[in-house]
Amino acid sequence: MNNINVGVVQMVSGTDIAENIQSMQRLVRQAAAAGAQWVVLPEYWPIMGKNDTDKVAVAETFGDGVLQSALKTLAAELGIVLFGGTIPLQSTDKTKVLNTMLVYGRAGELLGFYHKMHLFGYSGANEYYAEADTILRGMDVPELKVDHIAVAQGICYDLRFPEFFRAQLPFDVLVLPAAFTYTTGKAHWHTLLTARAIENQCYVLASAQGGQHQNGRRTYGHSLIINPWGEVIASLPEGEGVICAELDADFLQSVRTKLPALQHRLL
Repeated sequence: MNNINVGVVQMVSGTDIAENIQSMQRLVRQAAAAGAQWVVLPEYWPIMGKNDTDKVAVAETFGDGVLQSALKTLAAELGIVLFGGTIPLQSTDKTKVLNTMLVYGRAGELLGFYHKMHLFGYSGANEYYAEADTILRGMDVPELKVDHIAVAQGICYDLRFPEFFRAQLPFDVLVLPAAFTYTTGKAHWHTLLTARAIENQCYVLASAQGGQHQNGRRTYGHSLIINPWGEVIASLPEGEGVICAELDADFLQSVRTKLPALQHRLL
């Protein structure tokens, strides 16, 4: 792994796609201006609809559409690698979308994609979520290399399944766009992200939705960049913004040399 400067974007997306695109572009440009070579967007950045079915109505065909065009054009304009959070893509079921992270290279080329596999479900006091009602789960564990660096990918609820990331080993960086609810985020977000960094001895780039949305939903925010020792090196509690950091290859190797836990794995 070589040293790389990264930027993680936090948004409070609304119901208007055009406005969300403008916010995304502004924040990504801000990250690039700060020196970020990789930029990560949050889950659902294009739309946090009034209803869960709103994303079905705006789902794009894979390889074509306003959202995909905005991402690849921006990556090429800025000469960055853009981890495109998630956008809704059409699936084989007309009532459901694929919740997909697309990764674009410095010339706007598609480097990889991942369809979210684990679908969030929660019921509590005045809260109910069932992603399976409007999302068709992905079937393939992702595999990605960017700038010769092995990258693990997950989306939001995937974070709760450590075996999912172990299936992607070896990797040096874990990228996770998310839109954690305030309730579950306050309880578990930091703990889960720190655990994934420590157990896989990797950098974690977690890009979140963070605040009160037009649809009434509140997301937890707290976008984080965590090092392989489990230390938070950049964070943003709530509201839109950007955090940046340098991923230090020597530090990663030092952690793995001093405590070779990955080499000691038996299963």
